[in-house]
Amino acid sequence: QLVESGGGLVRPGGSLKISCTGSGRPFGDYVIRWFRQTPGKERTFVAAISRNGARTYYADFMKGRADISRRNVENTVWLEMNRLQSEDTAVYYCYADLRPDVAIVDADPSGYWGQGTQVTVSS
Repeated sequence: QLVESGGGLVRPGGSLKISCTGSGRPFGDYVIRWFRQTPGKERTFVAAISRNGARTYYADFMKGRADISRRNVENTVWLEMNRLQSEDTAVYYCYADLRPDVAIVDADPSGYWGQGTQVTVSS
């Protein structure tokens, strides 16, 4: 099971750090990927982190303003986002799967999702 938290309302230009906590499976076995979704659109890849945290990968729109990290002893991955803009408003989902390549930007049926956390960027 994956549970996201930390979403909320933030002003344009602000920062937010959301988290994803896993349970029930060996957390360190999984690559964790973040996706986001707005109404009527497909989920879009945001960032990914390798099983040991050594490798990360970001969507172009997040490069330079996000940091993904993890602590397997806490079964948690964080996504810190900076310089947020209104177009970053979305439900953010974490996703876990066993494919080791962090540059994979889609999901497949072997993985599992959290329930999502809403991030709203508005003045």
